[in-house]
Amino acid sequence: MKALLLREIKSFFGSPIGYLVIAIFLLLNGLFLWVFEGDFNILNSGFAVLGPFFKLSPWILIFLIPAVTMRTFSDEKKQGTIELLFTKPLSMWEIVNGKFLGAFVLIVLAIIPTLVYVWIISHFGNPEGNIDMGSTMGSYFGLLFLIAAYTAIGIYTSTLSENQIVAFILAVFVCFFFYFGFEGISNLLKENSKFIAFLGMDYHFKSMSRGVIDTRDVLYFLSVTILFLSITVYKLKTLKG
Repeated sequence: MKALLLREIKSFFGSPIGYLVIAIFLLLNGLFLWVFEGDFNILNSGFAVLGPFFKLSPWILIFLIPAVTMRTFSDEKKQGTIELLFTKPLSMWEIVNGKFLGAFVLIVLAIIPTLVYVWIISHFGNPEGNIDMGSTMGSYFGLLFLIAAYTAIGIYTSTLSENQIVAFILAVFVCFFFYFGFEGISNLLKENSKFIAFLGMDYHFKSMSRGVIDTRDVLYFLSVTILFLSITVYKLKTLKG
């Protein structure tokens, strides 16, 4: 699996994809947080918090992660190399985990430079160091789990079609539904609205952003990630026959 993981990472950085993903993520966040006027502008908020970043990032990642994962298996199917992949001395779980971790590592590398935002806000806050590190670290922790869930969804949708654009659109839709869809439905309903909201990623991500790491939130994201990796394995087994 290690060899497959390294191959995935090399393929990302052996082409412009890896550099584009990191550049686009940092550029979009930088423009919305520090340049463009609006609700996400930290300088205009008057508070030494990274809340706008953690509100914006999930929406950018809804499009960015599917763009990374759309080629994972769809390209293998289109090029006819998926049969060659099945002949390798790897279990189906090792193949899926290798692909998953390759994409996950790439997105995490895009997140790491944003830690400089923490230093900027802490250093230039009034008084200096006036930043809630508990909620900030909790939000980063939650963002990692969110990335894992998005990536697992993207990996799965890439097995559904040879067309990368179709895989991308399906991943965006499923990620959007899991992040915002359940909360949207709960807002329309009066009965069981809290339970329905509990099924969505937004509910658990916001919970972790308060700085309290609840095992229910961790288990939720792990369950979603494992669920989509499991059905990816099942789908590949049906393709293998």
